[in-house]
Amino acid sequence: MPYTLTASVQHELLIKKSRFIACVQPMLDRASAQAVVAALRAEHPQAAHVCWALLAGGQSAAVDDGEPSGTAGRPMLDVLRHQDLEGVLATVVRYFGGIKLGAGGLVRAYTDSVAQALLQAEKLAIIRKSTLRCTAPYAQEGMIRRELDAACATLLEVSHGDAVMFAFSLAETAAPALVARLNEAGHGRVTWLRDDEA
Repeated sequence: MPYTLTASVQHELLIKKSRFIACVQPMLDRASAQAVVAALRAEHPQAAHVCWALLAGGQSAAVDDGEPSGTAGRPMLDVLRHQDLEGVLATVVRYFGGIKLGAGGLVRAYTDSVAQALLQAEKLAIIRKSTLRCTAPYAQEGMIRRELDAACATLLEVSHGDAVMFAFSLAETAAPALVARLNEAGHGRVTWLRDDEA
């Protein structure tokens, strides 16, 4: 199950005189992430690098910002993936301390910075929702409402015409079982609508 973060968390590491200031935070898209990175650059004008990784579906990114290719952004992204996160931005501001760390040292430094920040972060499970629509005879309205309550479904709309039309959402994983229960309890009189029929 994928997770996101409830709030941003910062953590600082000092490695061979270089400062690594890591931040992990919830983030939905690349444009928002780029705005955060631009603000960090303005806040830390003396920093050598502002590296970042975003895990957000098709908008994911990994940026080394002048560090040797593959030593910062990609390792940071790998930490986010390994922890099954989604919709999360990791940034690391580096102040160079004068001692080169080498490629392996850089990978470890950026990986550890993000991992340490994530240890303090509160994670929240992402529950994917399905929206379903159905119609049923008036006599079945009470039964359907009880089944929706029992399945913890959120009732979005009810309209009364020739039949009662329900629109509701619930966890994707719970949808098939609810559809099966309603079909059985409704004795085949519950009709499921596609989005273009609603």
